[in-house]
Amino acid sequence: MAKFDIETIRHSSAHLMAQAISRLYPNENVQFGVGPVIDNGFYYDVQMTTTLTDEDLPKIEDMMKTIIKEKLPIERRVMERSEAISFFKEQGQELKVELIEAIPEGEEVSCYQQGEFIDLCRGPHVENTSELPQGFKLISIAGAYWRGDEKRQMLQRIYAVSFQDKKLLKQHLMMLEEAKKRDHRKLGKELELFHFESFAPGAPFFMPKGTFVYNELVDYIRRLYRIYEYDEVITPQVLDSDLWHTSGHYEHYQENMFFSKIDEREYAVKPMNCPCHMLMFKHYKYSYRDLPMRYADFGRLHRYEKAGALAGLTRVRTFCQDDAHIFLALEQVQEEIQRTMKMIFTAYEMFDFKNVKVNLSTRPEKKAGSDETWDIAEKALKDALESSGHEFFIKEGDGAFYGPKIDIDVADALGRYHQLGTIQLDFQLPDRFDLKFTTKDGGEERPVVVHRALLGSLERFFGVYLEHVAGVFPFWLAPEQAVIVPVNQEIHGDYAAKLQKQLFSKGFRVKVDDRNESMGYKTRQIQKSKVPFMLVIGDREMENGSVSVRKHGEKKTFTWSNDELFEKFTTLNNVKYPAEL
Repeated sequence: MAKFDIETIRHSSAHLMAQAISRLYPNENVQFGVGPVIDNGFYYDVQMTTTLTDEDLPKIEDMMKTIIKEKLPIERRVMERSEAISFFKEQGQELKVELIEAIPEGEEVSCYQQGEFIDLCRGPHVENTSELPQGFKLISIAGAYWRGDEKRQMLQRIYAVSFQDKKLLKQHLMMLEEAKKRDHRKLGKELELFHFESFAPGAPFFMPKGTFVYNELVDYIRRLYRIYEYDEVITPQVLDSDLWHTSGHYEHYQENMFFSKIDEREYAVKPMNCPCHMLMFKHYKYSYRDLPMRYADFGRLHRYEKAGALAGLTRVRTFCQDDAHIFLALEQVQEEIQRTMKMIFTAYEMFDFKNVKVNLSTRPEKKAGSDETWDIAEKALKDALESSGHEFFIKEGDGAFYGPKIDIDVADALGRYHQLGTIQLDFQLPDRFDLKFTTKDGGEERPVVVHRALLGSLERFFGVYLEHVAGVFPFWLAPEQAVIVPVNQEIHGDYAAKLQKQLFSKGFRVKVDDRNESMGYKTRQIQKSKVPFMLVIGDREMENGSVSVRKHGEKKTFTWSNDELFEKFTTLNNVKYPAEL
């Protein structure tokens, strides 16, 4: 069997799935949209009368395996654009015709044929269906608007995972099962952390336990701010649209913004803090002695996301960032970037993210400013990264519209990477807002601005981190740190209540489970709640001034004296922050 790279295998497998669907539903004019390769597999968008369900997926898989056994040659065909349009019209493939019509006139159109099935595609593909491994599985069906336009028709999107052999497929399916257990939306509801309501799409409701975790995240970042010399500010949420014209967001970002008309003037709910910080810097007169100036802001932001893109806490319409903007002179950039990288890595270490990727994202096609300015900005970030010693990767065209950026991806416990922190270098906004500072020789100079976030969106970080720890927060971050369980409420209840008050007075979050339920039931419920410690009190514990301790996820128990309990809880609760830079 010829060896092909995984992208070629997945691309060819998408065509294999489309052919299988067309065979299984011969009496329908099945319209095929697009079928690209994605992480770990592929999908295909189809339009058909029959509404597919999960029960239909195994028979599609079986037909795919049948086609593999038929050993059909896969041949590339090239047509003139007009010929391709006529051909796919005859086939009844109107979606393909629309895709071909978007191809510039005069260009050739590439298609691939296997048996009776032919599809529009650039390729490459395997040479024969028998060369496709059976390491694939169709996993889900979802709705998807044609061309991503919510005004167009809804298609059925069939997702599949695909690997070069069945062993890799099995490993991935096991990972997917674990991911289902860790899904932050499921855990958020089960642990009473947060939920969503239909009255506010994309806007989470944080319950008391979730609010505690959220506020602790903010408090942790605030402690870092004190060490790294940031000043926190508070800025308005609704601002006149003229501001967003000045900043360039109206031109480049308006489709993601919420607008309202007040007193015959158009206002926008802020999607980001940066223009507000520009105004604050501009309002006063600063000199080189004041720089770097670091404004941090936990202001609430709102961005319009399409309904189909919303995904729990990881894609919302209202959120808060641990956002900051640093105003500095160009010669200070390298030192500040290295300092910021140190701060970011300190935070990730705190949250036990061990595998971190650093990416340098360069100018996008839709950008503000001249190429000369972008050259300076990209070089400054690249030089800073090289000096810092961090390995980094170039992501061409992935920068913000106003400047290049460093994006930082972290791997969770399942090896999935998530983009969290970002450092963006901006020459455009200081220019648009005509920002200046007084130089050492008494002249004026334009500052450079560094946009910076550590955890990024706190909502998104909450979701990612909840899945990373599978709902088992470290002791210092757990909304409830321990549950005290009296064996007999009448005999041991008063002692348990007294111990709870002692722990509470020392700053620990502990409750007593005094429900009239069996010990086995209580134990199961406490384990499900993922509380770090269960403390059992019976006759022996009362006599000895001790507790029987069971850690979450463990079956064995051990005994601590009350003094040991206070000491160990104090140690676990003592979050370590760097004492100096």
